[in-house]
Amino acid sequence: MSESRLRPDRIPRHVAIIMDGNGRWAERRGLSRIEGHRAGLEALRASVRAAHELGISILTLYAFSLENWNRPRAEVRELMRMLEFYLQSELGEVMRNGIRVRSIGRTERLPLLARRLLEAAIAKTRNNSEMDLVFALSYGGRAEIVDAARKLLRDAELGAVNPEHLDEKTFSNYLYAPELPDPDFLIRTGGEYRVSNFLLWQIAYAELYTTEVMWPDFRKQHLVEALLAYQQRERRFGLTSAQVGVKEEA
Repeated sequence: MSESRLRPDRIPRHVAIIMDGNGRWAERRGLSRIEGHRAGLEALRASVRAAHELGISILTLYAFSLENWNRPRAEVRELMRMLEFYLQSELGEVMRNGIRVRSIGRTERLPLLARRLLEAAIAKTRNNSEMDLVFALSYGGRAEIVDAARKLLRDAELGAVNPEHLDEKTFSNYLYAPELPDPDFLIRTGGEYRVSNFLLWQIAYAELYTTEVMWPDFRKQHLVEALLAYQQRERRFGLTSAQVGVKEEA
């Protein structure tokens, strides 16, 4: 089994996934896009469970982008209902597995019930420590950078930040979840080769992986295949291979 080939010491700490392909999956089967999203919900359950079993510490899922608000109202409404359903139906398993729920994005735009259920899940799981499950909701990478810059400018006006001393670490502290490490690995399903405005600041050195598998079909074996590919990569962070080798030996 391919899972047995995984090296536990090389499991990426933080994995991010762009869950793409629900609509195309449905269209190929003569189904509505909403049916595709419903099928994608099972992939969500399976992937969270698999990430926990495989020892991933942080799983960030691109659940709903800022651009998604421009989709047909019926589709947006159904997506919000599915979010509400997931937060209600999966909370028990999330708690049993010691998973902490978090969110990033302009979540104030979510419908009231979805927002309340999200806040309740975050509060109830706050003390869990086995894995962080981060939902990017009403999220855009450029918007996050703009929001960070806006907060930074306010602090600069108040004298709390000296613009002359601004560096990347200081700026990172103004992002939505500055305490989380950057993703090590970004997976995109559905065969596309775009980052789609996802974690633009944080994925500067992430390893990228795409699969033709549509999101509704994505299961544990596909996550394992992705992780095996990741473990074949050499992460250099601007160094040479020789320098990385010396660093690992030390």
